[in-house]
Amino acid sequence: MSKAARLVAAVLCAAAGAMVITMVAGGAVTPRIIPGLPDEGMLTRWMLPVSKLAMDASGLLTVGLLALAAFFLPADKGLLGPSAQGYVKAASWTALIWAVASAAALVFSLSETLGEPVSVILDGNQLTSFAGQVPQGIGLTLVVLFAVAIALFARGAITAGAAAGLLVFALVTLLPPALTGHSSSAPNHGLATTSVAFHLLFLAPWVGGLAALCVHALRGQDRLDVAAARFSQMALWCFIGVGVSGVASALARVTSVEALFTSAYGLILLAKTAAFVVLGLLGRRHRGHTLPKLASGEPHAFLRLALGEILVMGATVGLAVALSRTAPPPAAYAPPDRAFELLGYPVPPPISLVNLLTLWWFDLFFAVLAAVLAGLYGAGLVRLSRRGDRWPWGRTAVWYIGVVLLVLATQSGVARYAPVLFSVHMTEHMVLAMLVPIFLVLGAPVTLALRALRPAARRGDRGPREWLMVILHSRVAAFVTHPAIATAIFITSTYALYFTPLFASAMEEHLGHIAMTLHFLLSGTLFFWVIIGVDPAPHRLPHVARLVLLLVTMPFHAFFGLALMSMGTVIAANWYDQLGRTWGVSALSDQQTGGGIAWAFGEIPTLIVLLALAMQWWRDDNRTARHADRRADAAAARHGGTGDAALDAYNDYLGKLSKRDAAD
Repeated sequence: MSKAARLVAAVLCAAAGAMVITMVAGGAVTPRIIPGLPDEGMLTRWMLPVSKLAMDASGLLTVGLLALAAFFLPADKGLLGPSAQGYVKAASWTALIWAVASAAALVFSLSETLGEPVSVILDGNQLTSFAGQVPQGIGLTLVVLFAVAIALFARGAITAGAAAGLLVFALVTLLPPALTGHSSSAPNHGLATTSVAFHLLFLAPWVGGLAALCVHALRGQDRLDVAAARFSQMALWCFIGVGVSGVASALARVTSVEALFTSAYGLILLAKTAAFVVLGLLGRRHRGHTLPKLASGEPHAFLRLALGEILVMGATVGLAVALSRTAPPPAAYAPPDRAFELLGYPVPPPISLVNLLTLWWFDLFFAVLAAVLAGLYGAGLVRLSRRGDRWPWGRTAVWYIGVVLLVLATQSGVARYAPVLFSVHMTEHMVLAMLVPIFLVLGAPVTLALRALRPAARRGDRGPREWLMVILHSRVAAFVTHPAIATAIFITSTYALYFTPLFASAMEEHLGHIAMTLHFLLSGTLFFWVIIGVDPAPHRLPHVARLVLLLVTMPFHAFFGLALMSMGTVIAANWYDQLGRTWGVSALSDQQTGGGIAWAFGEIPTLIVLLALAMQWWRDDNRTARHADRRADAAAARHGGTGDAALDAYNDYLGKLSKRDAAD
């Protein structure tokens, strides 16, 4: 057995040992069996967590191998090196194991759900129904299908772009099972769902990346110093993300401090927290001591610490699997009504300006998004300032105005009332789709990034700046930023959302609500980037064409508002009926008010865009005039005269008249 295989086996043993000890201590494998009630049997109680551990381990290793190939190891003009190609092919095998483990977890999950042994459920068609109708079964089925697709496509991937695309696909594949577990039934299911998604997205490249890096070191491959340095930079942000999302997840499930010490769930959570702290200390030692030694040619210094760290990570994964098999402590309060179950909070009091300003509601996804937008832009400004470069203060101001508007729309009382009142939801929609994007686009973030990011140290390799350039010049970017496509997305998506069952589905699921709100922001940003964007883009329209496109598009939003105002039925009526709001106007009247807001709101962004277009047009004409003047001055310096042919001809004419008068 090779050193790499022994490492994987040791990590799996550490994970399995931690899982078994925790499940036995927490009582997950010895539940109280009541005579007369169905029992799935000991085989399912043990094999379900084992299959989930195999599923998680193979998924994390797939992510790590793809990350190592796409980002940690140097590329050559977008092509993967021999070692990187080998890791992508290895990822195809781990993805296949991922699919098989997910299929086993699907079978044992059905056994647990029905309370019947595996031998009984395989005789009927319950498995098909479970895989296609129950959320937990659908999630596992998606993992099977996606993992098989990754295994197939990874066989022929030879470019860094293809490996990066497979990495994104693998990260998405991790999400469905987690989002259909305890997070969907937590008291604050919105925070629980978002936090567990973030937790996985940060944890997977950290744990899987270190495992793949250890395999790379044990195989004695070159460029270990470069790969370890790049991993260390990513690991710091992953550590922060895992910590923040872990705290949010705990707050969503554990409703009292006492439950941390009196429940099995809380004790396992504390053990996982202790392992997380140990990993943080090991990572700090990596950055302070190991990386300098590795750069000086001592690879064994990295292995000694990394092997211990990956074993702790394996044990942490085992704790996470045991935690998923342990029921969270009961809430200290019972949900008072159906509205609490749907929203995560009771129906707010009657709407007023004071309530909108004071009843804030924390949305983890958009809070992180706003923090990332503000932080990255600020980091770019700091880097330019340290280099002595200047950046227009107006761009900085409009960018942070957009971030503040994003926070107000998604975190203030507007976010709390938006699911309850259609009129407030429409206000949030208009702000996110037609106001926030204008300020973000005028901030020129891509230009700032291109100026602030340093080129890759090795020619032909890809760093953050090179990846950004690849995205800008990709066919996907060229397609979605085409004026016709961007305009069609901006217009048609609004009609498709509200005049089909999509709106009701998005309101009933937290992830659907996030996707809907994020779509508002992205579609608006894409459209206004075409209209008033100052960043480099695949397509550049003349100013007249931009003005025409704006004036043609805005009436469609006015028509949309008029259509809402004239409707006689309530959109997503079942959703609003379940909330049981007892104050304010009827749902239909509120919907008509929302239509009026959509009809009138378009004037504000139109005015702002017209002012921005006029300013850009004026500056462009000034630049063109100055450029023409410089060319004329250069021509005059070379040939004499003013450089203006008409003016020179007129001066020659006057000179001839003067000479003729002198002769006369």
